[in-house]
Amino acid sequence: MQRLIEDIKTQQFNHIYLLFGEEAYLRKQYRDKLKEAIIGDDTMNYHYYEGKDISVGEVIDQAETLPFFAERRLIILENSGLFKSGGEQLAEYLSAQAQSTYFVFVEAEIDKRSKLYKTVLSKGCAIEFAMQDEATLKRWILGMVKKENKKISENTLTLFLEKTGTDMENIRKEAEKLFCYCMEKEMITQQDVEAICTRQIGNHIFDMVGAIADKKQKKALELYYELLAQKEPPMRILFLIARQFNLLLQVKELREKGYQNKTIGEKVGLPGFIAGKYVAQAARFKSAELRDAVEACVDAEEAIKTGRMNDNMSVEMLIIRYSS
Repeated sequence: MQRLIEDIKTQQFNHIYLLFGEEAYLRKQYRDKLKEAIIGDDTMNYHYYEGKDISVGEVIDQAETLPFFAERRLIILENSGLFKSGGEQLAEYLSAQAQSTYFVFVEAEIDKRSKLYKTVLSKGCAIEFAMQDEATLKRWILGMVKKENKKISENTLTLFLEKTGTDMENIRKEAEKLFCYCMEKEMITQQDVEAICTRQIGNHIFDMVGAIADKKQKKALELYYELLAQKEPPMRILFLIARQFNLLLQVKELREKGYQNKTIGEKVGLPGFIAGKYVAQAARFKSAELRDAVEACVDAEEAIKTGRMNDNMSVEMLIIRYSS
């Protein structure tokens, strides 16, 4: 990322950039920064393509067209899927492209074995935007808080992150809501966060499985009905419950092998500040219970898909079974 920042600062650009990775907010931020730096508000020499139905031939034709009263032509391709399949023709072209044309590719997922990726790597610059760690996210949030001339305690900041998750776009939106809610006050409190910040569905599922572990059947069902009221499809809820039980099983097995919370989080893909909560929740189950629950989720999905039971009833019966 530092190389990208330096290119923008010095105005010394590569002809090809690939911005990829899980963190959509950063991908979009640097896409827009590159666009502004390379071509500004020149609409005559700017072309944007999105989706998997892009005509590679059309893109190449645009790339071969000399810029109109300007030094550069910019082409941005977003979510094209060409880095997974179908990018061979473009890879061939990029090997000897027009020097007046600049490419910016923006992709959530890529295949590093693809010819297009290898071409970009040899001819341009590829930057991965991974999900940010806890410390980075906290620094970023504190920067926003300071800009609004407000204050927040460490505990409140942690609660805010637990509510929002690690997606930076969601964090930004929830922070804006929080600042508006606290417009007349300097200190942001935990009560403010609880009052205004939307709880992510993953947290909702975590609480539901926690209620199941504690055999609080009424609470578990209430949380399920809340998700249904929010128009969450039962099949999606079932998938998330299965994912939660599977994560807990992995966490429990790693904990039994002596791994600490931070390492467990890294191995299963959980932020460090959340991994501890998963370790605590996993401790409330036996390993055999978690394996059985994962298998029960698979059976429930099969029952729904074969028509033996409707989706709503199947998930409800699963919750009742493990919270009894």
